[in-house]
Amino acid sequence: MQVHSLYVYPVKSLAGIQVSSFLLDEFGPADDRRWMIVDSEREFVTQRSNPELAMIKTRLDSGQVFVDIPGEGEFPLLPDTEECRVRVWRDWAKAVYGEDKASAALSRYCGQTFRFVYMPEETFRRVEASRVTEYRRVSFADGFPFLITNLASLEELNTRLDSAIDMRRFRPNIVVEGAGAWDEDNWTSARIGETAFTLVKPCSRCVMTTVDPDQGVKSVDLQPLRMLGTYRRTSDGVIFGMNAIHESDGTIRVGDPITLQTTATTENQ
Repeated sequence: MQVHSLYVYPVKSLAGIQVSSFLLDEFGPADDRRWMIVDSEREFVTQRSNPELAMIKTRLDSGQVFVDIPGEGEFPLLPDTEECRVRVWRDWAKAVYGEDKASAALSRYCGQTFRFVYMPEETFRRVEASRVTEYRRVSFADGFPFLITNLASLEELNTRLDSAIDMRRFRPNIVVEGAGAWDEDNWTSARIGETAFTLVKPCSRCVMTTVDPDQGVKSVDLQPLRMLGTYRRTSDGVIFGMNAIHESDGTIRVGDPITLQTTATTENQ
């Protein structure tokens, strides 16, 4: 088993970037989801309500995030000095607004008043305490620093679909190859390269999986979520992939070997 591919998402719910390696910091993958979009109520905005966000490309250059907004052009995301409190799911977190130029272009593109916000180093948003007793932090990711998925599970899912999809629908950070389909149901911990990970819980999936990353629209037949719901439904919801936390800083690279510790039973049977 080894790392097949890696992704970072500089802005929550915008297009991700496939990379050959990434550094790990306290938040998770460096530069991952430190930026987010909020509405006029300072509530987080995602492709769940605005699938057109999938069409906004992101780029990293020496740690600087750029967004390429269709019809508007490319803009650097630069933190301003104005602080705010923003909501992501049940959490209210301290952030700073981004400079107005990129936010104005985003608002024109979406036809709504949106703003980019940045999570500074001093913000501490805690990983879900009911799942992780350690006092661990997370960025604007939904709940955990990492999502690990299994290439063989995607391939098995695609045998059930009329039209094959790619892994971008599931927005993973780390994609594993060399495992059997749905083996990840039993994974409890892993060593990827030199870094240890705890696999905390299966990742429950939502309507975002129905957004075509190349078109920015939801599928009318609600696939692949509808198909997953016929055989991947558990007490955690309709699942694909595993949420994880890392036990140390380091670097993860494509091709890194993976060793696992597993449980004895599967959760989706």
